[in-house]
Amino acid sequence: MHSPLLPLALILSALGLAPLAAASDRPPAPPNLVLFIVDDMGVMDTSVPFLTDASGRPKRYPLNEYYRTPAMERLAARGIRFNNFCAMSVCSPSRISIMTGQNAARHGATNWINPDKNNGGPHGPPGWNWEGMKRGDVALVRLLQQAGYRTIHVGKGHFGPRNHEGADPLNLGFDLNTGGASFGSPGSYRGKENYGLGVKGSRANSAVPHLEKYHGTETFLTEALTLEAKSHLTNAVREGRPFFLNFAHYAVHAPFQSDPRFAAHYLASGKPASAQAFATLIEGMDKSLGDLLDHLAALGVAENTLVIFLGDNGSDAPLGHEHAVACAAPLRGKKGSHYEGGMRVPFIAAWAADDAGNPHQQRLPIPANALQSQQAAVQDIFPTLLAAAGITPPPGHIVDGLPLDRLLTGSRDPSRHEIFLMHYPHAPHRSNYFTSFRDGNWKVVYHYFPSEASEQSHYQLFDLATDPFESENLAPSQPAELRRMMQGLIASLEAHGALYPTADDGATPLRPELP
Repeated sequence: MHSPLLPLALILSALGLAPLAAASDRPPAPPNLVLFIVDDMGVMDTSVPFLTDASGRPKRYPLNEYYRTPAMERLAARGIRFNNFCAMSVCSPSRISIMTGQNAARHGATNWINPDKNNGGPHGPPGWNWEGMKRGDVALVRLLQQAGYRTIHVGKGHFGPRNHEGADPLNLGFDLNTGGASFGSPGSYRGKENYGLGVKGSRANSAVPHLEKYHGTETFLTEALTLEAKSHLTNAVREGRPFFLNFAHYAVHAPFQSDPRFAAHYLASGKPASAQAFATLIEGMDKSLGDLLDHLAALGVAENTLVIFLGDNGSDAPLGHEHAVACAAPLRGKKGSHYEGGMRVPFIAAWAADDAGNPHQQRLPIPANALQSQQAAVQDIFPTLLAAAGITPPPGHIVDGLPLDRLLTGSRDPSRHEIFLMHYPHAPHRSNYFTSFRDGNWKVVYHYFPSEASEQSHYQLFDLATDPFESENLAPSQPAELRRMMQGLIASLEAHGALYPTADDGATPLRPELP
C-alpha cells in the first residue's frame, strides 16, 4: 500500500529548504510610472469629450469634433478620465506642484518662471519664489530615485531660471534629461531650424538641448522627443529597473508652427492658419502618446505601467480671446485667466494594458471607459504616484495633495474635500492679481485691483452647478454666500502662507477684504 503523499512544504522542510511563497502572496514588483504632460492643453483641446450634459453623460462640443486625438481616445477607453481636474492657470506653478505635492500658494512659485529675470509684475510680492525648485527640495522624482527607480525626463523642464539649480532636471533627481532647460517654449519645432539653435529674435535663447542628432533633418520636435523617450525606456527595461518617465512635451505651446505630418487634415476647416497649426500640434502630441503605448507593449511592460496624462494649465489655442470667440468653448476664459477655461485640464489615468491578472490592477483597479466628476488637482499627483510605488513622503514635508486611489477606481471619496485654491498675485496676463477659490460647486474670485470699466469688481461669485460656464456674477445678489466663500478664500491663503500683491510703495501687502 502506498504511503500518503506528504505536502510539498513538509518535503522542502525535511530537505532544509524554505518553501517559496505562493505567487499571489508575493508583493508585486514596483509599477513603472509614466507622467505624460502636455503644455498649454486645456480640457477642450481633444476629441475626447470630458464635459457632461445635465444627466452626467459625456457631451461632444464643436471643438471635440475639430481635434483629432485617437490615442487619447484609446487611453480613455482603457481607463478613467476626470472632467473636473484643476491646474494652476500658468505652467511653472503646476509643474512644481506636481513635483512637491504643494499648492503654488505654499511653494511660492506663483507665476511662470522667466528664464532671465524676476517677472513678478509691478505689484508682485517681492519674496515670491521666482527661482523655482532647488537641489535640496523634496521632490517626487528624488523620492522615486532613492527608491531605486530609473528617473527619466524628456521635454520641457521650466522648474527654474537660467543659471539656477532648477534649470537642469538632473539637479532635482532625474538620472537622465533630454530637452529640459530653463525656458518654457521652444525656439523652434523644426529640425531644419535646429529646434531654435541659431534663430534670431525673441526665441534665440530657447534652443531645445540634447537633440543634435536631429539637427538639419525634417524631424519635428514632438517626434524627436518621442524617439528619445522610447530609447530611454528600452534601456531602462534592459537594466531590469522600474522607471519613472516624466514626458513633458513642449507642444502645444507657441510658436504655433504647423506639423507637416498632419497639416492636410485641417486645410478645409476654414480656420485661421494659426488655429490649423495648433491642431497639428495636438495631433502630433497624440501620435506621440500612441507610439509610447505601442512601445510599452512591445517591451512587455505595459501591464505593469501606470500612465497619467494631463495638461499643465488651460488652453492657449489661437482661436480668439476669452469668451467672445471661446477658444475653450463652452468654458469661459483661457490660459492665464481666472475662469475655468484657464484652470480645467484633461486628466486620464490607465494601466498601459488592462490585464485582470496583473497584481497592480488588482490593487488599483482602474475601470475602463470611466468618468470621474469629483474635483481633483495637480498637487494630488505627488501622493498618488508615491503611494503606487509604496513610498511614504518624508516627515516634515507638508503635502497639500490627497491620494487619488479611490477616485481612480471610479468611486467617489466622501472624505475628500473639494477645494481648489488658485493664487496669482502677478501681472501682466489675461487676468491680473487675483485669487480664485473653489469649494464644491461654488467659486469666488477676488480681484486685488478691480477695473470699474468691467464686470470685475473686487468680487465675482459663480455657482458652477447651475452656471458651469460662469455667465452670471452672483456676488451682488448672494451676499451671504459671497461672504462665506471669501472667508474660506482668506483662511486658505493664510493656511498656505501665501504672499500678496503690494501697494504702490512696493512693500505693503494687499490682503483680501471681506465684503
